[in-house]
Amino acid sequence: MARTVWDSTVGKKTVMAVSGLIMLLYLVVHMVGNLKIYFGAGEFNHYAHWLRTIGEPFMHYEWTLWIIRVVLVVAVVAHAVSAYQLSRRDLKARPVKYVHKRPRASYATRTMRWGGIILGLFIVWHILDLTTGTVHSGGFQEGHPYQNVVDTFSTWWGDVVYIVAMLALGLHVRHGFWSAAQTLGAGSRTRDRALKTVANVLALLLTIGFIAVPVGVMTGVVS
Repeated sequence: MARTVWDSTVGKKTVMAVSGLIMLLYLVVHMVGNLKIYFGAGEFNHYAHWLRTIGEPFMHYEWTLWIIRVVLVVAVVAHAVSAYQLSRRDLKARPVKYVHKRPRASYATRTMRWGGIILGLFIVWHILDLTTGTVHSGGFQEGHPYQNVVDTFSTWWGDVVYIVAMLALGLHVRHGFWSAAQTLGAGSRTRDRALKTVANVLALLLTIGFIAVPVGVMTGVVS
């Protein structure tokens, strides 16, 4: 039954919707946590340490964090694979392009695929920069996330990469949230306007909230 659902177009869209909502929930929590950087190094570093001790003493050190990471990896992979396979089905269904593009298609709709690729590449860079320190500039300091964040956003290219990715994220969330609602049957004539408003507000808040961190470093408010 699971294979039958996965092989269907509706099943793949449902996987995309559920995995997307899981990632969206994480992004909201992650954004709120990131904004703690405005309360100083002590507050931000304490928050980063708390993430590793969630559930203690029942859970061992970092166990909860690793569970969250595994869930996110599964969600990202499921989302990406579903998107790719659905894209291939669309191309096979109509190998010849339409003569005229749909005038009502929004910019976010037309850039969902490229936005997904940009975000995928950004996730890899973000992990190598602030989690493993592999590509970090200024000398990665284990256990000092505040200084690591300041180091990253003290470089012009670190700011550019992050801001471009967050703009792509905003467009992705704006269209993706509404699409997920339609796929899961939450949409209707009476609710569509409210769902689109929620999608726009979420996209705007996430974009501003995430970009506020590099802006804070660039302006010297966070240093």
